Amino acid sequence: MRLAEFISGNVEAILVEWELFARGIWPKGVAVEPAELRDSAAEILWAVVADMATAQSLQQQEEKSAGHSAGGSESDRLDHASQVHGAARVGSGLALPAVVAEYRALRASVLRLWREGKPEPDAHDLDDITRFNEAIDQSLALAVSAFTRRVDSARKMFLAILGHDLRNPLSAVTLSAKLALASEPPELQTLLTQIITSAGAISDLVTDLIDFTRSSIGSGLPLSPAAADLGALCDEMIREVRAAHPNRPVHCATRGDLAGTWDAHRLRQVIANLLGNGLQHGSSTEGVELVVDGTNRETVAIIVHNSGEPIPPEVLPTIFDPLIRGRVSVQERPRPGSIGLGLYIVREIVTAHGGTVRITSTGAEGTTATVHLPRHVRGREGAG
Repeated sequence: MRLAEFISGNVEAILVEWELFARGIWPKGVAVEPAELRDSAAEILWAVVADMATAQSLQQQEEKSAGHSAGGSESDRLDHASQVHGAARVGSGLALPAVVAEYRALRASVLRLWREGKPEPDAHDLDDITRFNEAIDQSLALAVSAFTRRVDSARKMFLAILGHDLRNPLSAVTLSAKLALASEPPELQTLLTQIITSAGAISDLVTDLIDFTRSSIGSGLPLSPAAADLGALCDEMIREVRAAHPNRPVHCATRGDLAGTWDAHRLRQVIANLLGNGLQHGSSTEGVELVVDGTNRETVAIIVHNSGEPIPPEVLPTIFDPLIRGRVSVQERPRPGSIGLGLYIVREIVTAHGGTVRITSTGAEGTTATVHLPRHVRGREGAG
């Protein structure tokens, strides 16, 4: 009996073994019905049988061996059943290794049951086993892909909901503390000021989280450009930074025409993140320098420089990647309001403006972040 014939004639026996194995890897303490244990297993098996019975060219075999679908109605049927199965296993609470284990057990069960049936040797046995393994590998690849997409989508949705739902209570805390600050006796003002500062740090985290979610799902960061003066914006930012870090030298220099059309709120984020990184990682004695250069007619440059220990060369290629930190010593704890998204968001904002950003760092010249922005950008809508 050919392998495809054996599978089609013994689907129920194979499914019983699949069900037993699935029950053994199921999350502990979770009641489950046989239909959920089997899920799309029957559809996958019938699709494998149909795929094995379909003629396959050498090119299609090469595509399958490379992990790609070979196309055609039977291959598409297998793809669909596999993707449905992978996504459903997320909802059932299985981990990805368990899904892979299911396929490993399915492969072993089919070949073992076939061998136990003592089929007459056939010249096509090797080809049949090859086609069966190709189909199982194709199904596994699609199931894993669907599983990871569903997990990634759920994670991003969770982050978006979390960020959105945190904003209202944070705003209430900040507003209440500000109102109390105006009326409470002096001995409580220090505590209220600390509440406002802490709420502001959490608010920064939420903003970073929402921006990260928006950009990572491909919707991009929304922009609301209007006429703005970068010189005035930088003066305002420098005053705030000096007030927050009274013992740190912060210098500012402007030159040229600094008027243009930008999203000033977004550029405030860019400057705040770059200055924050400079203060966190730079020399505590030499401080940070901000230069805004508008001498070019087409673009404006924002340059933030700090001295101190240089960024390791191996870190620079991934410096803008999300949630990746460079080497940070015990004394250089991340500043409040930072979870490693600052430079990633800087890049996303600058890119949304049609600009560029790069960072250089050496022991001799220090660390310099350079942003180039076109003078005029158009609005851009993102996810709400």
